[in-house]
Amino acid sequence: MRRALDLAWLGWGRVHPNPMVGAVVLAKGAPVAEGFHAEFGGPHAELQALAVAGERAHGATLLSTLEPCNHSGKQPPCTEAILKAGIGRVVAALRDPNPIAAGGAERLRAAGVEVDLGLMATEAARQNAAFLHLARHAARPYVALKLATSVDFRIADSSGRSRWVSGPQAREYVHWLRAGFDGIGVGLGTAVADDPRLSVRGAVAIRVPPVRIVFDRRLELPPHLDLVRSVGQFRTLVVTAAGPPAERVDSIEKLGLTVLRTRDLDDALRQLRTAGVTALLVEGGGRLAGDFLDAGLVDRFYWIQAPVWLGDGGIPAVRGLASAQLEEAARWQVVERRPLGDDTLLVLDRT
Repeated sequence: MRRALDLAWLGWGRVHPNPMVGAVVLAKGAPVAEGFHAEFGGPHAELQALAVAGERAHGATLLSTLEPCNHSGKQPPCTEAILKAGIGRVVAALRDPNPIAAGGAERLRAAGVEVDLGLMATEAARQNAAFLHLARHAARPYVALKLATSVDFRIADSSGRSRWVSGPQAREYVHWLRAGFDGIGVGLGTAVADDPRLSVRGAVAIRVPPVRIVFDRRLELPPHLDLVRSVGQFRTLVVTAAGPPAERVDSIEKLGLTVLRTRDLDDALRQLRTAGVTALLVEGGGRLAGDFLDAGLVDRFYWIQAPVWLGDGGIPAVRGLASAQLEEAARWQVVERRPLGDDTLLVLDRT
């Protein structure tokens, strides 16, 4: 199953909003075939593995990170391919939460196939957290917050300079991370200070470029930014409050951006979901990060910590977050810890 989970990651940036899935066929206790869901609309992991296994699949065990589907969509039902191949046992990490595709375990059991569910379920759920969120909370996107900070939790020095807090391996990781989200958001301050393109570069050839989102309450986004001038290449939304006058909205939209007038962050997320954003990566700045955290709207936190101190004059990574008594403060779950060159990655999930 661990090998199947590793395979599933190969679909990152290519299958969203569908789940990443990996599969392994075991014959007489030894792996004889494997596969993964490589492309949105393409063959599922189980079908890929069964095609490689051929006749060796008869009486074998199929391991999959997700319950085999039991419906005809862009691909035929995996359950029917499993039965046709003569698989004797299926082990799946997670049940499929999609009611349209679910029911694979029951279909296989009814046909005499042994089915076990739950092996490494925690790891599989963390891997497909955005997909599971979409199935259970379709009204708003899955939200991840990413911050690259100094040891003392500063995102920029006293002059506002943040390039580069983290090193090259961390920046390469961020581009990989962006590939798995269909929306990337920043606050106005970050947009002005860094003028990021919020694009995806690197090893992952993404299927669809993520929507770029600027949270700008007073609609003050300067038109000279490269972020604005490149709207012909990337879909770009501006999330603002209900207050800015209509003429200001018109001037922004004439530049090619789409303005969303919202009441608060909850409303903003609902409107972003309506606009097609199912998984949002928020990359700062400090005020926007604090607002999302304070509202309880962050599902996962990616923290890249650089071995540098910026001192009291540095820009705090989070601002506006209400204080909590220690015994009442939520303790998040650690998903991953690892080095990124000289930097350190810590990934946390909200409990």
